[in-house]
Amino acid sequence: MRQYAILNRGGIEIINLEKTAEAVEGAAGFIEETVRRDGFPLLVATQPAAQARILELAKKFSLPYVINRWAGGIITNFGIVSKRTEYLVKLKRDLASGALDKYTKKERLMLAREMNRLKELFEGLENMPKLPDAMIVIDPVIHHTAVREAKRAGIPIVALSNLDAEPADAAYLVPGNDNSRSSINWFLNRIEEALVAGFAKRTERVDQQEKPSPKNEG
Repeated sequence: MRQYAILNRGGIEIINLEKTAEAVEGAAGFIEETVRRDGFPLLVATQPAAQARILELAKKFSLPYVINRWAGGIITNFGIVSKRTEYLVKLKRDLASGALDKYTKKERLMLAREMNRLKELFEGLENMPKLPDAMIVIDPVIHHTAVREAKRAGIPIVALSNLDAEPADAAYLVPGNDNSRSSINWFLNRIEEALVAGFAKRTERVDQQEKPSPKNEG
């Protein structure tokens, strides 16, 4: 990561912000193109400084996310995780509709506990019908399991990271303070712009494809 440091002051590496600006544009361009081509990213950030903003983006664009903790196997055992997520959705739906009222109080309590356990592990993955086309991570070091699973599956990683990361872990690594709320928000604001542009271009592409061809006159 030395290439991203402009100097060392008292043992603290100072990040070259020109490199940061250049890197975030590359990352944003990749996310925009991914979305334009009907792909979607998985958002991963379990730090308190990032959770609210990640959840906001996920809800706005109906994207999958992980903000509690990474349950091992989300990527590498996707088939099993997908079934557990479907069961979580069913429990939520049955609870909301009153379908669980037919069970005894003890049975309902057990189902509620199971639902809470599944929410802790898998909430946020309901909008992930297949493996993601990209993963956006705040701090790849603390999310090393998620990064390892994504790399094993060949999923490109976009990451905001301090200078303690391994550059090869991310296809698009943006050097920056991954502990600061303002820094995280700056990074995610640019990602949001890329998502907006990508979805707009996707809609435009679909509209053009569905537009009937002009008929020959005469």
